Amino acid sequence: MVNEDAPSAQSESHPLHEPTDKTREEATAPESTGAEVPAGSPEPMAMAEGRMPAVKPLTRGEIVDGLIVHIDEQGALVDVGTKSEGHIPVGELSGGGSEDKALAVGDRVAVYVVRPEDEDGNPVLSKKRADYELIWNHISKAHEQGDVLSAMVTDRVKGGLVVDLGLRGFLPASHVRTRNVHALDRFVGQSLKVKIIEVDRARKRVVVSQKEAIEDARRRRREKTLASIQENKVYRGIVRRITDYGAFVDIGGVDGLLHVTEMSWTRINHPRDVVKVGGKIDVMVLRYDREQNRISLGLKQILPDPWSDVESRFRVGQIVTGTVSRVVPFGAFVRLEGGIEGIVPNAELPGGRGQRAQALLSTGQSVQAKIVIIRPPERRMTLSLRQVEQARERRELKEYLAREEENSRVTIGDLFGSVLAETQVTRQKEPDELAEAAQDTNAPQPDAEQPQPAEGMQGGEEESQSAPPEPEMKEKKVEAEASAAEEGEQPQGADAPEEEPSQTSEGGG
Repeated sequence: MVNEDAPSAQSESHPLHEPTDKTREEATAPESTGAEVPAGSPEPMAMAEGRMPAVKPLTRGEIVDGLIVHIDEQGALVDVGTKSEGHIPVGELSGGGSEDKALAVGDRVAVYVVRPEDEDGNPVLSKKRADYELIWNHISKAHEQGDVLSAMVTDRVKGGLVVDLGLRGFLPASHVRTRNVHALDRFVGQSLKVKIIEVDRARKRVVVSQKEAIEDARRRRREKTLASIQENKVYRGIVRRITDYGAFVDIGGVDGLLHVTEMSWTRINHPRDVVKVGGKIDVMVLRYDREQNRISLGLKQILPDPWSDVESRFRVGQIVTGTVSRVVPFGAFVRLEGGIEGIVPNAELPGGRGQRAQALLSTGQSVQAKIVIIRPPERRMTLSLRQVEQARERRELKEYLAREEENSRVTIGDLFGSVLAETQVTRQKEPDELAEAAQDTNAPQPDAEQPQPAEGMQGGEEESQSAPPEPEMKEKKVEAEASAAEEGEQPQGADAPEEEPSQTSEGGG
């Protein structure tokens, strides 16, 4: 057991309780040590007069310092400044603790007076009992002062752990800093920092707490950090907790807020994309409110700014490839190489007006865009998918027309090849046609007195050939007129008497 914050209780209560190589004579003779003895003290005066100095009597239960002068299988003889050496039985030499070590002649030890004198007049002493009393005194003092001690876990019992403080101590499970109180076996054999929260010497009960020890150590570090913290200074911290709006980072016992907007030069979806619980990161103190003990931290301030050299890496009109980082009602953000984010407005989407990014793009989609505007001071870049699509369509149309032009080239042979072929065939047929025409001249000619079609008659050549001859027409007309005369009717047509209309008109007059 080690108390790191306070000196050893044994050394405070008994300054002479330290191993030494001095002999018994050196320890008992004041003049051999070279120590200055005040004039008028009883020991020099008694020695000058030839008398032995007075011996202080021992008291039962008293703890005194002694020098080991002899060790054997029966125990040890210790000079405690009396007329005879005290005896420590072998069973009282060691308490069996982990810090006990083998004793040797010349070692100074603290001993407990069991009896001032035995039958032979020798004091009966106990080192084990002295160690036990000193440990209780040490634990009581640590409890009063709130000191943090180191204790070894020796066993796992119901409700907690058993620790070795020089004596048995109990660490409740509720005071162990762990998330799984059902897996305390893993602490057995480990040394833990604990703080004593209860001491009952009558019941020999000591209760300790690991949580309070950690909180106490953190409080001390916090006070030290707050006293020396400076703005715009970089500190090493540990991520303790992550929320939707940022992360809390411990920078020496003090928790500071690392807001999500201060984690990266580009927008991130969630803080866990950048940091993780338990991770160690370097952060810069941006603001420190000493009245409310609030600390604002920044991570991007110690990272290179991708917008500082954006003009050397990108230019207006350049076609770039990026990934859609987020889709918003007015467009979509595309992340380019180096962490730069550009905005694609809805007006620059392919398909013309009325298009919406939610219907065309999705987060994580890879796209090609044309840089339309770059404004480094405003950290703004405008991209266009529409112009890339239009350029692609123009390129495809140009390639298509080039292919069509290649396929549709017309030569003189293509234009007049068929005409020349027909002419050649015609020339080959001319001798045969002339021979046939000569044969047709010897055939009988048609009758020249063949009747011609009547004037005013229509219907073409076929009708004139199918019309009846003129004598037959006259005969039919005569027969019709004769029939009409017999029935007493006037003939109709062009042969009716001309006087009848004039008579009718007179009668009407």
